[in-house]
Amino acid sequence: MAPRDRAANRPRRTRPAGAYWIWGAHPLRAALANPARRLRRVLATGAARRRLPELPAEAEAAPARRIAELLPEGAAHQGCAALAEPLAPASLADALAAAGDAPLVVLDGVTDPRNVGAILRSAAAFGAAAVVAARRGAPPESGVLAKAAAGALDIVPTPRVANLARALREIAAAGWWTVGLDGAAPRSLAEARPPARCALVLGAEGAGLRRLTREACDECAALPLPGAVASLNVSNACAVALYAVTGAARRPA
Repeated sequence: MAPRDRAANRPRRTRPAGAYWIWGAHPLRAALANPARRLRRVLATGAARRRLPELPAEAEAAPARRIAELLPEGAAHQGCAALAEPLAPASLADALAAAGDAPLVVLDGVTDPRNVGAILRSAAAFGAAAVVAARRGAPPESGVLAKAAAGALDIVPTPRVANLARALREIAAAGWWTVGLDGAAPRSLAEARPPARCALVLGAEGAGLRRLTREACDECAALPLPGAVASLNVSNACAVALYAVTGAARRPA
């Protein structure tokens, strides 16, 4: 008898144009709960099926090693993955209309998908209404971004705009106070005391806010860092700023 062809038993490596693999329990759970998300395939180990009862009946059974073959090396997939189509682009106008008094996050030139994913996670944790970025330079949806977001990619709208300065003026006209985070600003965020209905504008690490973006903000404010390190990772800075402006820092434990 001829030896069994092992390749015939592996999950197919082909994927539709634009689709990408997401992995891990939190991203997959959020994707399954999002009616706007279309999943082409779902793969799960037996253990993942028991841990995630929301997995669809048509999910394909696959051992962990076969799932790993479809993903970047070292991806912590927790026994489950799905081939997902990108979400339909979110509209800034729709995001503002649905935001109520929640804060917004605006990104100027933040290109690392892990940073953007972590920012989405913080936005979801602190109730931010959207994470806005310019279409040019913003990282596309990907499994790396979805994993870093821990499910928030399917929770927080992510409008992509053609012109960030123009979008900031639209945000301001809709009633948000726009605050650019800038380490050289004369006042700290605590001293500026922006309202909860504010848009926090963060620039790329190193480069910071571009001039036109800074000029489009109502004001700039700094995060004071009294310790030995003079700067924070942009995703950490976002979490600290959201903690401050949402009033979480002033609530009793």
